Amino acid sequence: MRTAICDMLGIDLPLLAFSHCRDVVAAVTNAGGFGVLGASSHSPEQLERELAWIDERVGGKPYGVDILVPEKYEGQGEKLNLDDLATRIPEEHRAFVDRLLREHGVDTTDSASWAGLGLELTDDIGERLLDVVFDHPVGLVANALGVPPPHMIDRAREAGVPVAALVGAKEHALKQVEAGVDILVAQGTEAGGHCGEVTTMVLVPEVIEAVKPVREVPVLAAGGIVTGRQMAAAIALGAAGAWTGSVWLTTEEAETAPHTTRKMVAATSRDTVRSRGRTGKPSRQLTSAWTEAWDRPDSPDALPLPLQTLVSEPALRHLDTLAERGDPGAQDLATYWVGQGVGLMNRVRPAREVVYEFAEDFAEATERLNDSLGE
Repeated sequence: MRTAICDMLGIDLPLLAFSHCRDVVAAVTNAGGFGVLGASSHSPEQLERELAWIDERVGGKPYGVDILVPEKYEGQGEKLNLDDLATRIPEEHRAFVDRLLREHGVDTTDSASWAGLGLELTDDIGERLLDVVFDHPVGLVANALGVPPPHMIDRAREAGVPVAALVGAKEHALKQVEAGVDILVAQGTEAGGHCGEVTTMVLVPEVIEAVKPVREVPVLAAGGIVTGRQMAAAIALGAAGAWTGSVWLTTEEAETAPHTTRKMVAATSRDTVRSRGRTGKPSRQLTSAWTEAWDRPDSPDALPLPLQTLVSEPALRHLDTLAERGDPGAQDLATYWVGQGVGLMNRVRPAREVVYEFAEDFAEATERLNDSLGE
């Protein structure tokens, strides 16, 4: 099984696995896929520790890193830290979260001790993260939001590392190609996390056709892909492989909160929703009392990145802890990013088993297609 992405990245299976968990990245890479560490909230020091850990366990096999170098964000150019930004959160939003937790009987008396985000967002954070990335044998670097800045593309080109970017519309794809991106990830609305409104089956061929006159760029399909037969379908559409994320959330190696994992295993494909209530941008997540509350008439408008994250993330992490202790209100509110493919994620298993099943399912789907052609 060889596609353009296999040749570019030096892999045999055109399966890329995005995960915030280093254990998943290493397990997928060692099983024959291509793990991509989601490091959008990492400090340079954290990223150094994570990449060194992965290097020790993958034996030189290629893997990638996804970092956040946003084009625009609140406080850009003002040299503010997170404490400074937090002062810009309206009291209305703080009061709404506090009221929401109290409505569900969640104790907020220890709110001052809720886990911090660890998020660092300064004008030079992208450069500092890239310094770390290119000190390691990384085989791909991706930008989490928007068009990568020129310095990111230039540095990657100097290091011989391809740059990937996620797109949710053909006009976004054209901007990325014109900027010099090497790989496009066409992510449909079925995807977990930040996503647009166009379905994967429509978006993938639309992006391929749009960029073809400009430059040949491998396109990866993303959004709801949790099986090998879906990967085969993506390749039939013209994609060079699959970019996956949600399917790894219910693996044994994942760091998903235990109660949330159980909710995902029990969920159907209809149990997700696109909401701005977590980051300020539309992102698909597991439906819960939290997501429903942010769609209520009395909810305040979502704040821009990263202010909405500063509002929501500490509370959601607090809820994860309480949910595992059996707090019913916290269990109702608990949520996490996941795509519509969650309906097929009905058991917890090792990441390597998921990779092997992708390969077997892909082979069976290809055989069925060949049989239908009389070959």
